[in-house]
Amino acid sequence: MKTLYHNRIFPVILEEDETGGYVVINPAIEGCYSQGETIEEALENIKEATELCLEEPAQKAQTKIRNISLHLINLNGKYA
Repeated sequence: MKTLYHNRIFPVILEEDETGGYVVINPAIEGCYSQGETIEEALENIKEATELCLEEPAQKAQTKIRNISLHLINLNGKYA
């Protein structure tokens, strides 16, 4: 049975892989990561991985969703 997560938004970290493609991590859920050949594919794959992490009964019992926020800092050109 699918659990519904109404409009839950998760931050993800996308990084270009040295060997090609992209790696994407959902830092709010420990161990939740995926990859893809393109940015679009990586983002679709992390959506699926996140849903699986939240739906699998064994995973669900162990899954703790952490509150993550993104903050930008300005170094005022010191390291340009």
